[in-house]
Amino acid sequence: MSAPSSPSASATAAGVPPGSPHPAGLRYALLVIVAAYMMVGVDSTVVNVALPDIQRSLGFSRTGLSWVLNAYTLAFGGLLLLGGRVGDIVGRRRTLGAGALLFALSSLLGGVAAEGGWLLAARALQGVGAALIAPSTLALITTNFPQGPRRHHALSVYSSMAGIGASVGLVLGGMLTSWASWRWALLINVPIGIALFLALPRFVTETPRHAGRFDAAGALTGTAGMTSLVYAFIRVSEKGWTDTQSLLGFGCAVALLCGFTLIESRAGQPIMPLRLFADRDRAGGYLTIMLLPAGMFGAFYFLTLVCQQVLAYSPLRAGVAFLPMTLAMFTVVRLLPKLLARFGAKPVLLTGITLLVAAGGWLWRLRPGDGYATGLLGPLLLLGMGVGLSFMPLNATILARIEPREAGAASGLMQTLQWLGGTLGLAVLVTVYGTATRHATGTPAQILTHGAARAFGIGALVAAAAFPVAAFVITNPRRERARP
Repeated sequence: MSAPSSPSASATAAGVPPGSPHPAGLRYALLVIVAAYMMVGVDSTVVNVALPDIQRSLGFSRTGLSWVLNAYTLAFGGLLLLGGRVGDIVGRRRTLGAGALLFALSSLLGGVAAEGGWLLAARALQGVGAALIAPSTLALITTNFPQGPRRHHALSVYSSMAGIGASVGLVLGGMLTSWASWRWALLINVPIGIALFLALPRFVTETPRHAGRFDAAGALTGTAGMTSLVYAFIRVSEKGWTDTQSLLGFGCAVALLCGFTLIESRAGQPIMPLRLFADRDRAGGYLTIMLLPAGMFGAFYFLTLVCQQVLAYSPLRAGVAFLPMTLAMFTVVRLLPKLLARFGAKPVLLTGITLLVAAGGWLWRLRPGDGYATGLLGPLLLLGMGVGLSFMPLNATILARIEPREAGAASGLMQTLQWLGGTLGLAVLVTVYGTATRHATGTPAQILTHGAARAFGIGALVAAAAFPVAAFVITNPRRERARP
């Protein structure tokens, strides 16, 4: 009987360079990492189909209801940079574990909320937990998977989790809301967060810690500035552009965001190192990854309202209505490593943007008499393919040639721009929707469809602005040869 082979010998036989982690170990690590990130993605939409029930239960206004989403995404996006810095200093696995526990606790608080303010506070606390989780997950992939096909595979799986998680969240939220209560859309996170906390030390290796300090002033001014901006837009949707509080909100946002930029330019260890924008491809990737969610994130919100309040779907049926998008996304993601190896990131990205804009343009033509098959199915398929083709190439472009010591900051900034773009985009589209419906006439279904179609159209124009950035700013670096 032959002696058992050593891990390095078996790794070499499997085609893994000496010193690299064994593929079996990487599979388990990737499973835990993407499960954590998927929990974040699920929670970005799991309450969407429950929004009408939440509105009836806790008394939210029509436009104020969007704060159930924005409270989460604002805290999440606004603190992502700080979360990435925490991971660099105290260790990314440790930070991810703390975020998972905080996420579980805040989900419990939200699930038992007795009034609207309580729920919004719990959703914001969920966002803080997510801000600790997300940059740590991506940084762990960057530092544990070698550059090349293995990292491309890990990134393709990872990138699909946000989109697939968002889609699964819609279905899961519909099931829980229909069969139990909207509260279970939050309570389901409690056992998941605890399980992740227990699994992390067993399957994921801690990364080296880097000396440094936290940029609390930058985190405070950046988050407060974005909150003021989103508040101002949502206030405009209810009160109009001449409202004093809206104008004050815009003024505070400008002052705070200017202060944030000044702080970051002078800080010794900023949460947003401006040198990350020095690379042309990375700068173009950052701008693109902000514009695409700004244009398309609102689609989930308004499509949910259309399904339930125009097509009269139950929460479960509304969630299932998004399955074609999930299947299209999953199918495309499976092909992405081969597409990237053959064509490079830029052509794949441009194709994805084109499909997203086409989906928004199609929804722009939505009318009250349109059914699911004629009005929604086609755009949902295009959305799924567009998301699948867009975000993984952007992840690969932004993280290419990044130094390990800056992996947390680079990934944190990428996700910050992605989520803040989506949050700000939703606030703008809610403003468009509120303005379009304020003086509209007709049945409630006709008014809602009119406002939603306007929002879809503006969202398509915002997403279209990403095309020239990707076409003329991002280059097409040397394609990596596909693995034999």
